[in-house]
Amino acid sequence: MSGVPAGRRRAAAGLLGAALLLAPAAQPASAAPAPAVPAPAATDQQCTPDRVAYSTEQPQALARLSAERAWDTATGRGVLVAVVDSGVDARNEHLADAVLPGVDLVGVSGDPGGRTDTAGHGTAVAGQIAARPVDDSGVVGLAPDAEILPVRVYYADDDRAREEGVAPDAGRIAAGIEAAVAAGAQVVNVSMSTPTDTPALREAVARATAAGALVVASAGNRTTSSDETDGPRYPAAYDGALAVTAVDVDDAPSADAIHGEHVDVAAPGTNVLTTYHAAGDCLLSGENVSTSFATAYVSAAAALIAERYPDETPEQWAYRLEVTAARAQPGERDDLVGWGVVRPAEALGFVDDGTAVGPPSPVHGTDAAATPEARTVDVSPRTDPLAAARRGATWWGIAGTALVLLAALAGRVVGRRRRR
Repeated sequence: MSGVPAGRRRAAAGLLGAALLLAPAAQPASAAPAPAVPAPAATDQQCTPDRVAYSTEQPQALARLSAERAWDTATGRGVLVAVVDSGVDARNEHLADAVLPGVDLVGVSGDPGGRTDTAGHGTAVAGQIAARPVDDSGVVGLAPDAEILPVRVYYADDDRAREEGVAPDAGRIAAGIEAAVAAGAQVVNVSMSTPTDTPALREAVARATAAGALVVASAGNRTTSSDETDGPRYPAAYDGALAVTAVDVDDAPSADAIHGEHVDVAAPGTNVLTTYHAAGDCLLSGENVSTSFATAYVSAAAALIAERYPDETPEQWAYRLEVTAARAQPGERDDLVGWGVVRPAEALGFVDDGTAVGPPSPVHGTDAAATPEARTVDVSPRTDPLAAARRGATWWGIAGTALVLLAALAGRVVGRRRRR
Protein backbone atom coordinates (compact mmCIF):
# COMPACT_ATOMS: atom_id res chain seq x y z
CA MET A 1 0.00 0.00 0.00
CA SER A 2 1.58 3.22 -1.11
CA GLY A 3 -0.24 5.24 1.55
CA VAL A 4 1.32 3.31 4.44
CA PRO A 5 4.84 4.43 5.38
CA ALA A 6 7.54 1.85 4.75
CA GLY A 7 8.57 2.01 8.40
CA ARG A 8 5.09 0.98 9.46
CA ARG A 9 5.22 -1.95 7.06
CA ARG A 10 8.48 -3.20 8.60
CA ALA A 11 7.35 -2.63 12.16
CA ALA A 12 4.10 -4.49 11.67
CA ALA A 13 5.36 -7.35 9.54
CA GLY A 14 5.93 -9.55 12.54
CA LEU A 15 2.87 -8.52 14.55
CA LEU A 16 0.04 -10.98 14.64
CA GLY A 17 1.46 -12.79 11.65
CA ALA A 18 -0.24 -16.06 12.55
CA ALA A 19 -3.31 -17.44 14.22
CA LEU A 20 -2.95 -18.38 17.85
CA LEU A 21 -2.12 -22.04 18.20
CA LEU A 22 -2.58 -24.06 21.35
CA ALA A 23 -0.07 -26.67 22.38
CA PRO A 24 -1.02 -30.36 22.00
CA ALA A 25 -2.13 -32.25 25.06
CA ALA A 26 1.34 -33.67 25.63
CA GLN A 27 2.53 -30.18 26.51
CA PRO A 28 1.31 -27.91 29.29
CA ALA A 29 -1.78 -25.97 28.21
CA SER A 30 -0.18 -22.73 29.35
CA ALA A 31 2.69 -23.16 26.89
CA ALA A 32 0.63 -21.95 23.95
CA PRO A 33 2.26 -19.37 21.69
CA ALA A 34 0.48 -16.10 20.93
CA PRO A 35 1.10 -13.32 18.36
CA ALA A 36 4.57 -11.83 18.14
CA VAL A 37 5.31 -8.28 19.24
CA PRO A 38 6.28 -5.74 16.57
CA ALA A 39 9.92 -5.72 15.55
CA PRO A 40 11.79 -2.42 16.07
CA ALA A 41 12.12 -0.26 12.97
CA ALA A 42 14.67 2.45 12.24
CA THR A 43 12.07 5.19 11.85
CA ASP A 44 9.80 7.31 13.98
CA GLN A 45 6.86 6.27 11.77
CA GLN A 46 6.67 2.71 13.04
CA CYS A 47 3.45 1.33 14.53
CA THR A 48 3.68 1.84 18.27
CA PRO A 49 0.88 1.60 20.84
CA ASP A 50 1.63 5.08 22.19
CA ARG A 51 1.58 6.92 18.86
CA VAL A 52 -1.70 7.44 16.99
CA ALA A 53 -1.39 7.20 13.20
CA TYR A 54 -3.87 6.72 10.38
CA SER A 55 -3.69 5.53 6.80
CA THR A 56 -5.86 7.19 4.16
CA GLU A 57 -6.01 3.97 2.14
CA GLN A 58 -8.79 1.43 2.45
CA PRO A 59 -7.82 -2.16 3.32
CA GLN A 60 -6.96 -4.10 0.16
CA ALA A 61 -9.12 -7.03 1.22
CA LEU A 62 -12.32 -4.98 1.01
CA ALA A 63 -11.94 -4.55 -2.75
CA ARG A 64 -11.09 -8.24 -3.17
CA LEU A 65 -14.20 -9.15 -1.18
CA SER A 66 -16.41 -6.69 -3.15
CA ALA A 67 -17.42 -4.97 0.07
CA GLU A 68 -19.15 -2.06 -1.66
CA ARG A 69 -21.55 -4.42 -3.45
CA ALA A 70 -22.21 -6.33 -0.25
CA TRP A 71 -23.01 -3.11 1.62
CA ASP A 72 -25.84 -2.43 -0.81
CA THR A 73 -27.59 -5.33 0.92
CA ALA A 74 -26.25 -5.50 4.49
CA THR A 75 -23.73 -3.82 6.82
CA GLY A 76 -24.06 -6.04 9.88
CA ARG A 77 -26.48 -3.74 11.69
CA GLY A 78 -28.05 -5.40 14.70
CA VAL A 79 -25.67 -8.38 14.67
CA LEU A 80 -23.50 -9.13 17.70
CA VAL A 81 -20.10 -10.66 16.88
CA ALA A 82 -18.10 -12.09 19.77
CA VAL A 83 -14.30 -11.86 19.52
CA VAL A 84 -12.95 -14.65 21.73
CA ASP A 85 -9.40 -13.41 22.02
CA SER A 86 -7.13 -11.08 24.02
CA GLY A 87 -9.76 -8.38 24.60
CA VAL A 88 -10.55 -5.40 22.38
CA ASP A 89 -9.17 -1.92 23.01
CA ALA A 90 -12.23 0.32 23.00
CA ARG A 91 -10.00 3.42 23.10
CA ASN A 92 -9.28 3.00 19.40
CA GLU A 93 -11.45 5.61 17.70
CA HIS A 94 -12.61 3.11 15.08
CA LEU A 95 -14.01 0.88 17.81
CA ALA A 96 -15.24 3.26 20.48
CA ASP A 97 -18.86 2.98 19.33
CA ALA A 98 -18.62 -0.66 18.28
CA VAL A 99 -17.37 -2.45 21.39
CA LEU A 100 -19.86 -3.44 24.09
CA PRO A 101 -18.97 -4.39 27.66
CA GLY A 102 -17.88 -7.99 27.39
CA VAL A 103 -16.47 -10.82 29.45
CA ASP A 104 -13.04 -11.30 31.03
CA LEU A 105 -12.19 -14.92 31.82
CA VAL A 106 -8.63 -14.07 32.83
CA GLY A 107 -9.16 -11.57 35.64
CA VAL A 108 -7.46 -8.41 34.43
CA SER A 109 -7.54 -5.85 37.20
CA GLY A 110 -9.89 -2.95 36.51
CA ASP A 111 -11.33 -4.34 33.29
CA PRO A 112 -14.01 -6.98 33.84
CA GLY A 113 -15.52 -6.22 30.42
CA GLY A 114 -12.55 -7.11 28.21
CA ARG A 115 -12.30 -3.60 26.72
CA THR A 116 -8.50 -3.38 26.98
CA ASP A 117 -5.96 -5.41 25.05
CA THR A 118 -2.26 -5.69 25.87
CA ALA A 119 -1.60 -8.22 23.10
CA GLY A 120 -3.28 -6.28 20.29
CA HIS A 121 -4.57 -9.40 18.56
CA GLY A 122 -8.22 -9.07 19.51
CA THR A 123 -8.25 -5.37 18.61
CA ALA A 124 -6.88 -6.08 15.13
CA VAL A 125 -9.48 -8.79 14.54
CA ALA A 126 -12.30 -6.58 15.82
CA GLY A 127 -11.27 -3.79 13.44
CA GLN A 128 -11.43 -6.08 10.44
CA ILE A 129 -14.94 -7.00 11.43
CA ALA A 130 -16.55 -3.75 12.55
CA ALA A 131 -14.21 -0.73 12.48
CA ARG A 132 -16.24 2.48 12.10
CA PRO A 133 -15.15 5.19 9.65
CA VAL A 134 -12.84 7.85 11.13
CA ASP A 135 -11.74 11.16 9.62
CA ASP A 136 -8.38 10.94 7.80
CA SER A 137 -8.49 7.12 7.79
CA GLY A 138 -9.53 4.65 5.12
CA VAL A 139 -9.84 1.76 7.56
CA VAL A 140 -13.32 0.31 7.95
CA GLY A 141 -14.60 -3.15 8.82
CA LEU A 142 -16.30 -5.52 6.40
CA ALA A 143 -19.39 -5.40 8.65
CA PRO A 144 -19.10 -1.74 9.73
CA ASP A 145 -22.39 -1.61 11.62
CA ALA A 146 -22.00 -4.84 13.58
CA GLU A 147 -21.39 -4.74 17.32
CA ILE A 148 -18.38 -6.37 18.99
CA LEU A 149 -18.54 -8.40 22.20
CA PRO A 150 -15.01 -8.86 23.58
CA VAL A 151 -14.44 -12.15 25.39
CA ARG A 152 -10.94 -12.19 26.85
CA VAL A 153 -9.36 -15.63 27.21
CA TYR A 154 -5.75 -14.44 27.50
CA TYR A 155 -4.06 -11.07 27.82
CA ALA A 156 -0.53 -11.09 26.43
CA ASP A 157 2.08 -12.99 24.50
CA ASP A 158 4.80 -13.25 27.08
CA ASP A 159 6.33 -15.73 29.49
CA ARG A 160 4.72 -14.07 32.49
CA ALA A 161 1.27 -14.68 31.03
CA ARG A 162 2.05 -18.35 30.58
CA GLU A 163 3.50 -18.66 34.08
CA GLU A 164 0.38 -17.08 35.53
CA GLY A 165 -1.86 -19.38 33.50
CA VAL A 166 -3.42 -16.65 31.38
CA ALA A 167 -2.15 -17.73 27.97
CA PRO A 168 -4.91 -19.30 25.83
CA ASP A 169 -5.91 -22.87 26.55
CA ALA A 170 -8.67 -25.08 25.17
CA GLY A 171 -10.73 -25.01 28.36
CA ARG A 172 -10.76 -21.23 28.54
CA ILE A 173 -11.60 -20.93 24.84
CA ALA A 174 -14.50 -23.32 25.35
CA ALA A 175 -15.68 -21.17 28.25
CA GLY A 176 -15.28 -18.11 26.03
CA ILE A 177 -17.55 -19.59 23.36
CA GLU A 178 -20.11 -20.45 26.03
CA ALA A 179 -19.96 -16.91 27.44
CA ALA A 180 -20.34 -15.39 23.98
CA VAL A 181 -23.46 -17.42 23.26
CA ALA A 182 -24.92 -16.64 26.70
CA ALA A 183 -24.49 -12.93 25.91
CA GLY A 184 -26.45 -13.29 22.67
CA ALA A 185 -23.70 -13.41 20.05
CA GLN A 186 -24.85 -14.62 16.64
CA VAL A 187 -21.33 -14.99 15.27
CA VAL A 188 -18.37 -16.16 17.39
CA ASN A 189 -14.91 -15.42 16.01
CA VAL A 190 -12.19 -17.75 17.31
CA SER A 191 -8.85 -16.85 15.70
CA MET A 192 -7.11 -19.67 17.56
CA SER A 193 -6.60 -23.39 17.07
CA THR A 194 -5.22 -26.54 18.65
CA PRO A 195 -4.37 -29.95 17.14
CA THR A 196 -5.95 -31.62 20.18
CA ASP A 197 -9.59 -32.68 20.15
CA THR A 198 -10.93 -31.52 23.52
CA PRO A 199 -14.39 -32.64 24.74
CA ALA A 200 -15.12 -29.28 26.37
CA LEU A 201 -14.32 -27.42 23.15
CA ARG A 202 -16.38 -29.84 21.06
CA GLU A 203 -19.37 -29.45 23.37
CA ALA A 204 -19.07 -25.66 23.38
CA VAL A 205 -19.31 -25.55 19.58
CA ALA A 206 -22.27 -27.94 19.59
CA ARG A 207 -24.13 -25.83 22.14
CA ALA A 208 -23.38 -22.65 20.21
CA THR A 209 -24.78 -24.13 17.02
CA ALA A 210 -27.90 -25.34 18.82
CA ALA A 211 -28.39 -21.86 20.26
CA GLY A 212 -28.26 -20.26 16.78
CA ALA A 213 -24.68 -18.96 16.78
CA LEU A 214 -22.09 -19.66 14.10
CA VAL A 215 -18.57 -20.38 15.34
CA VAL A 216 -16.00 -19.19 12.78
CA ALA A 217 -12.51 -20.51 13.58
CA SER A 218 -9.05 -20.51 12.05
CA ALA A 219 -7.87 -23.68 10.32
CA GLY A 220 -4.35 -23.17 11.70
CA ASN A 221 -0.95 -21.74 10.78
CA ARG A 222 2.14 -23.79 10.12
CA THR A 223 4.53 -21.00 11.10
CA THR A 224 3.48 -20.88 14.75
CA SER A 225 2.21 -24.40 15.36
CA SER A 226 3.94 -26.91 17.59
CA ASP A 227 2.75 -29.50 15.04
CA GLU A 228 3.52 -28.35 11.50
CA THR A 229 1.88 -31.29 9.74
CA ASP A 230 -1.40 -30.83 7.91
CA GLY A 231 -4.47 -32.13 9.68
CA PRO A 232 -7.51 -31.10 11.71
CA ARG A 233 -7.35 -28.14 14.05
CA TYR A 234 -9.94 -27.35 16.68
CA PRO A 235 -12.46 -25.87 17.16
CA ALA A 236 -12.41 -25.34 13.37
CA ALA A 237 -12.76 -29.05 12.57
CA TYR A 238 -15.85 -29.64 14.70
CA ASP A 239 -19.28 -30.10 13.12
CA GLY A 240 -21.04 -26.76 13.15
CA ALA A 241 -17.87 -24.65 13.03
CA LEU A 242 -16.76 -22.90 9.85
CA ALA A 243 -13.03 -23.54 9.32
CA VAL A 244 -11.15 -20.71 7.60
CA THR A 245 -7.77 -20.77 5.92
CA ALA A 246 -5.87 -17.84 4.43
CA VAL A 247 -4.82 -17.00 0.88
CA ASP A 248 -2.08 -14.66 -0.30
CA VAL A 249 -2.38 -11.39 -2.22
CA ASP A 250 -3.19 -13.33 -5.40
CA ASP A 251 -5.90 -15.39 -3.66
CA ALA A 252 -3.65 -18.45 -3.95
CA PRO A 253 -3.15 -21.09 -1.23
CA SER A 254 -0.22 -20.48 1.08
CA ALA A 255 2.28 -22.92 2.54
CA ASP A 256 2.07 -20.89 5.77
CA ALA A 257 -1.40 -22.27 6.49
CA ILE A 258 -2.40 -25.69 7.78
CA HIS A 259 -4.34 -27.67 5.16
CA GLY A 260 -6.63 -30.65 5.44
CA GLU A 261 -10.12 -32.07 5.22
CA HIS A 262 -11.33 -29.68 7.91
CA VAL A 263 -10.86 -26.57 5.73
CA ASP A 264 -14.20 -25.09 4.63
CA VAL A 265 -13.44 -21.69 3.05
CA ALA A 266 -10.65 -19.16 2.56
CA ALA A 267 -10.21 -15.39 2.80
CA PRO A 268 -7.41 -12.81 2.47
CA GLY A 269 -4.82 -13.11 5.22
CA THR A 270 -1.90 -10.85 4.39
CA ASN A 271 -1.23 -7.09 4.15
CA VAL A 272 -4.09 -6.48 6.55
CA LEU A 273 -4.71 -2.81 7.33
CA THR A 274 -6.70 -2.66 10.54
CA THR A 275 -6.99 -1.24 14.05
CA TYR A 276 -3.90 -1.25 16.25
CA HIS A 277 -4.26 -1.03 20.05
CA ALA A 278 -5.56 2.50 20.81
CA ALA A 279 -3.22 3.96 18.19
CA GLY A 280 -5.31 4.14 15.06
CA ASP A 281 -4.26 2.02 12.07
CA CYS A 282 -1.45 -0.34 11.19
CA LEU A 283 -0.55 -2.67 8.32
CA LEU A 284 -0.14 -6.18 9.74
CA SER A 285 0.99 -9.57 8.46
CA GLY A 286 3.08 -8.17 5.65
CA GLU A 287 5.19 -11.31 5.15
CA ASN A 288 3.35 -14.47 6.21
CA VAL A 289 -0.35 -15.07 5.71
CA SER A 290 -2.43 -15.27 8.87
CA THR A 291 -5.50 -17.41 9.31
CA SER A 292 -6.39 -15.19 12.28
CA PHE A 293 -7.07 -12.34 9.88
CA ALA A 294 -8.77 -14.54 7.29
CA THR A 295 -11.09 -15.79 10.01
CA ALA A 296 -12.03 -12.24 10.96
CA TYR A 297 -13.10 -11.41 7.40
CA VAL A 298 -15.25 -14.53 7.22
CA SER A 299 -16.84 -13.67 10.58
CA ALA A 300 -17.68 -10.24 9.17
CA ALA A 301 -19.18 -11.84 6.06
CA ALA A 302 -21.25 -14.09 8.32
CA ALA A 303 -22.48 -10.99 10.18
CA LEU A 304 -23.71 -9.51 6.90
CA ILE A 305 -25.60 -12.70 6.16
CA ALA A 306 -27.02 -12.91 9.69
CA GLU A 307 -28.46 -9.41 9.27
CA ARG A 308 -30.01 -10.19 5.89
CA TYR A 309 -31.28 -13.66 6.84
CA PRO A 310 -32.01 -13.58 10.59
CA ASP A 311 -34.39 -16.54 10.39
CA GLU A 312 -31.86 -18.90 8.86
CA THR A 313 -29.73 -21.30 10.89
CA PRO A 314 -25.95 -21.08 11.40
CA GLU A 315 -25.61 -24.03 9.03
CA GLN A 316 -27.48 -22.10 6.34
CA TRP A 317 -25.27 -19.03 6.86
CA ALA A 318 -22.17 -21.19 6.47
CA TYR A 319 -23.62 -22.89 3.40
CA ARG A 320 -24.17 -19.55 1.68
CA LEU A 321 -20.50 -18.71 2.11
CA GLU A 322 -19.35 -22.14 0.93
CA VAL A 323 -21.55 -22.61 -2.12
CA THR A 324 -20.83 -19.15 -3.54
CA ALA A 325 -17.07 -19.14 -2.81
CA ALA A 326 -14.72 -18.73 -5.79
CA ARG A 327 -13.04 -21.98 -6.86
CA ALA A 328 -11.67 -23.65 -9.96
CA GLN A 329 -14.23 -26.48 -10.12
CA PRO A 330 -17.81 -25.60 -9.04
CA GLY A 331 -18.58 -29.12 -7.83
CA GLU A 332 -15.36 -29.78 -5.94
CA ARG A 333 -13.60 -28.69 -2.77
CA ASP A 334 -9.97 -29.31 -1.92
CA ASP A 335 -7.82 -29.44 1.20
CA LEU A 336 -6.00 -26.21 0.36
CA VAL A 337 -8.87 -23.69 0.29
CA GLY A 338 -11.94 -25.79 0.99
CA TRP A 339 -14.81 -24.58 -1.17
CA GLY A 340 -12.84 -21.48 -2.15
CA VAL A 341 -12.44 -17.80 -1.35
CA VAL A 342 -15.58 -16.28 0.15
CA ARG A 343 -17.63 -13.76 -1.84
CA PRO A 344 -19.97 -11.93 0.54
CA ALA A 345 -22.06 -10.17 -2.11
CA GLU A 346 -22.76 -13.43 -3.92
CA ALA A 347 -23.58 -15.17 -0.64
CA LEU A 348 -26.10 -12.45 0.20
CA GLY A 349 -27.83 -12.83 -3.16
CA PHE A 350 -27.83 -16.62 -3.30
CA VAL A 351 -31.17 -18.45 -3.58
CA ASP A 352 -31.10 -22.00 -2.24
CA ASP A 353 -33.47 -24.02 -4.41
CA GLY A 354 -31.55 -27.24 -3.88
CA THR A 355 -29.96 -27.36 -7.33
CA ALA A 356 -26.68 -25.50 -6.83
CA VAL A 357 -23.52 -27.47 -7.55
CA GLY A 358 -21.14 -27.69 -4.62
CA PRO A 359 -21.64 -28.53 -0.95
CA PRO A 360 -24.93 -30.23 -0.04
CA SER A 361 -27.75 -27.89 0.93
CA PRO A 362 -28.66 -28.06 4.63
CA VAL A 363 -32.29 -27.44 3.67
CA HIS A 364 -32.73 -29.81 0.74
CA GLY A 365 -30.38 -32.44 2.07
CA THR A 366 -29.01 -33.75 -1.22
CA ASP A 367 -25.77 -33.33 -3.06
CA ALA A 368 -26.96 -31.26 -5.99
CA ALA A 369 -23.78 -31.98 -7.94
CA ALA A 370 -24.97 -35.57 -8.42
CA THR A 371 -28.31 -34.63 -10.04
CA PRO A 372 -28.61 -34.06 -13.81
CA GLU A 373 -30.75 -30.96 -13.30
CA ALA A 374 -28.16 -29.32 -11.07
CA ARG A 375 -27.78 -25.56 -11.31
CA THR A 376 -24.18 -24.39 -11.43
CA VAL A 377 -23.43 -21.33 -9.32
CA ASP A 378 -21.00 -19.01 -11.10
CA VAL A 379 -17.88 -19.25 -8.98
CA SER A 380 -15.39 -18.06 -11.60
CA PRO A 381 -14.55 -14.71 -13.21
CA ARG A 382 -17.35 -13.63 -15.50
CA THR A 383 -16.89 -14.02 -19.27
CA ASP A 384 -18.70 -12.18 -22.05
CA PRO A 385 -21.35 -14.60 -23.46
CA LEU A 386 -21.68 -12.49 -26.64
CA ALA A 387 -17.97 -12.32 -27.38
CA ALA A 388 -18.13 -14.87 -30.23
CA ALA A 389 -21.12 -13.16 -31.81
CA ARG A 390 -19.40 -9.80 -31.56
CA ARG A 391 -16.29 -11.20 -33.24
CA GLY A 392 -18.43 -12.61 -36.06
CA ALA A 393 -20.27 -9.32 -36.51
CA THR A 394 -16.96 -7.49 -36.67
CA TRP A 395 -15.68 -9.70 -39.48
CA TRP A 396 -18.94 -9.36 -41.41
CA GLY A 397 -18.72 -5.60 -40.98
CA ILE A 398 -15.17 -5.56 -42.31
CA ALA A 399 -16.19 -7.70 -45.30
CA GLY A 400 -19.19 -5.49 -46.07
CA THR A 401 -17.09 -2.35 -45.90
CA ALA A 402 -14.54 -3.89 -48.25
CA LEU A 403 -17.26 -4.73 -50.79
CA VAL A 404 -18.61 -1.19 -50.66
CA LEU A 405 -15.13 0.26 -51.22
CA LEU A 406 -14.50 -2.12 -54.11
CA ALA A 407 -17.81 -1.18 -55.70
CA ALA A 408 -17.05 2.52 -55.36
CA LEU A 409 -13.61 2.04 -56.84
CA ALA A 410 -15.02 0.08 -59.78
CA GLY A 411 -17.57 2.82 -60.39
CA ARG A 412 -14.86 5.45 -60.51
CA VAL A 413 -12.84 3.39 -63.03
CA VAL A 414 -15.86 2.93 -65.29
CA GLY A 415 -16.64 6.66 -65.10
CA ARG A 416 -13.13 7.59 -66.14
CA ARG A 417 -13.27 5.23 -69.13
CA ARG A 418 -16.57 6.75 -70.28
CA ARG A 419 -15.17 10.30 -70.06
CA ARG A 420 -12.19 9.22 -72.13
